[in-house]
Amino acid sequence: MNEYSWPDDGIEVGARARAAWSATCQALPIGTQITGRVIGRQRFGVFLSIDQHPDAVGLAEITAMPRCATLPHVGVEVSGVVIWHADHNRQVKIKLTEWIQHEDLLPQLADRIGQIAIGHVTKLAPIGAFVRLAHCIEGLLPLAERSDEPIEDSVQAIREGQEIPVRVCGVDLERRRITLSASWAPFNLP
Repeated sequence: MNEYSWPDDGIEVGARARAAWSATCQALPIGTQITGRVIGRQRFGVFLSIDQHPDAVGLAEITAMPRCATLPHVGVEVSGVVIWHADHNRQVKIKLTEWIQHEDLLPQLADRIGQIAIGHVTKLAPIGAFVRLAHCIEGLLPLAERSDEPIEDSVQAIREGQEIPVRVCGVDLERRRITLSASWAPFNLP
């Protein structure tokens, strides 16, 4: 079975959603808390049947999903809040509660530029090493930093899973990117 599917092949559900669109928008204004069940799953998000509104189609898109989260599977019960009404396709845009509850640590990290943090190397790539600083927060230690920074043996010796100290050099909130540099100076843990 394919992990991706359309709700009811998109035909009957779409027709009911179009016919009930005005009533759906009135019954589910922006900010309304909803519960429902996943009825379809695509790479861009999940379709929901919304409890007490059988003709409404909800869509929780990955653009509202934290990076480390995963899309729920078909049949899973979910809750969320209405964030938009998409008139062009008669869908109620939903942000799932589990995504809302996920604390976005990136803005907090922007206040810590220049500070040293302890991270775990999660991936080595041709451009550098990716280092996890907190749950769902990773930064890039560029290749130039890996090869030019001295350390007891060599920064080149870092491995996936290794704990290393890094300095937070930059946080791009718009592009959701963190730039790091190797920091091999002594540090104190909080």
